[in-house]
Amino acid sequence: MRFKRLLGATAFAVSALVTALPAQAADYKSEYKLSIVVGTNFPWGQGAVIWSDLVRERTNGRINIKVYPGTSLVQGDQTREFTAIRQGVIDMAIGSTINWSPQIKELNIFSLPFLMPDYPAIDALTQGKVGTQLFDILSKKGVVPLAWGENGYRQLSNSVRPVKTPEDIKGMKLRVVGSPLYIDTFTALGANPTQMSWADAQPALASGAVDGQENPLSIYAGAKLYDVGQKYLSLWNYVADPLVFVVNKDVWESWTPEDKKIVREAAVEAGQRELVIARKGVTNTDDSLLKEIESHGVTVTVLSPEQIGVFAKATQPVFDKWAKQIGADLVKQAQADIAKR
Repeated sequence: MRFKRLLGATAFAVSALVTALPAQAADYKSEYKLSIVVGTNFPWGQGAVIWSDLVRERTNGRINIKVYPGTSLVQGDQTREFTAIRQGVIDMAIGSTINWSPQIKELNIFSLPFLMPDYPAIDALTQGKVGTQLFDILSKKGVVPLAWGENGYRQLSNSVRPVKTPEDIKGMKLRVVGSPLYIDTFTALGANPTQMSWADAQPALASGAVDGQENPLSIYAGAKLYDVGQKYLSLWNYVADPLVFVVNKDVWESWTPEDKKIVREAAVEAGQRELVIARKGVTNTDDSLLKEIESHGVTVTVLSPEQIGVFAKATQPVFDKWAKQIGADLVKQAQADIAKR
C-alpha cells in the first residue's frame, strides 16, 4: 500500500513538472518557417539569419526558426507571400513593403515617387507616427508586426544608355515588381514596364528580354547584375523599400508572454543590425560599395537635385493619384514628418 502511494505521488510530481515546463514547449512546433525573397547573402537575408539565431539562442531552442530564401514556400511568387502568412502556410517573414502593398494599400506610401529624398526621411516615417499607423493596420490583417528593416533605395540600371532625363528612359523595357504603382510610374516616364518575379528577372536580363531593372545597390551588387549587361546605373533615390518583421497571429498567440518578449526584442535588434548592413557602402560618408560596382566597368550617373526634380514633375500625376488611394491623411502625415526631419 505504501509503495502504491509513493508511486502515485511520483506520477503526480512528474505530471506537475511537465505541466510547468517553460514556454509550454510540448505545444511548440519543431520548426518555424521564416520566409524571405532573396538569399541569405544579401543584407535582407542576413537580417533573417540574425533574427533566427537570436531567437534560438535566447529561447534555448524552444523556438527553432528555419530561413526559407527565394520565397520558396510560395514557389518564388513574392506577391503571394503575405496571403500565405495570413493562412498559416508561412509562420514568420521579413517582408518587403512593396511586395505586400497589393494586399495592404497603405504600404504603397513608401513607393510614392520621390517622397523620401534621403535616409533621415525614411527613418522619419518608419520610426514615427506613420510607422505606428502602419503597424496598427498590419495587426488587423492576421499578422503581428514587430520591427522595421530595410532593403534600401531603389536605383535604375539598364543595358542601353546612361539615364539622366525622362527622355533617356523612353521606350526601355524595364523589369518592375508586382505593384501597379510601379507600372504607373514608369509608364508616366515613357518606359515599357514589365512585371516579373525576381526569380525570372535575372534570366530575362541576361537574355536581353528586358533592358533594365530597378533595385537597391545591395541587390544589384549581390546578384552581380553588371555581368548580365547592366552597365549603366543611375542613382536617383526615387523610392525606398522598408522591410517588416512579422509573425503569423496564431503562431504568436501560441507562445508564452516570456517568449513573445524574446522574439520581439530579437526582431528589433536584428532590424537595427540589418539596417546598418543595408546602408553600408552606399552613403555620403561611405561609398565603398559604389566604388566596387564601378570597378566592374559600370557607368554610374548620380542625378543632381535639379535632374531629380524633372523626374518628380513627370511623375507628379502618379503621386497624386496614389496618394488618394493610400489615404490623404497618412500621406500628409508622412510629408509633415519628412519636413520636420
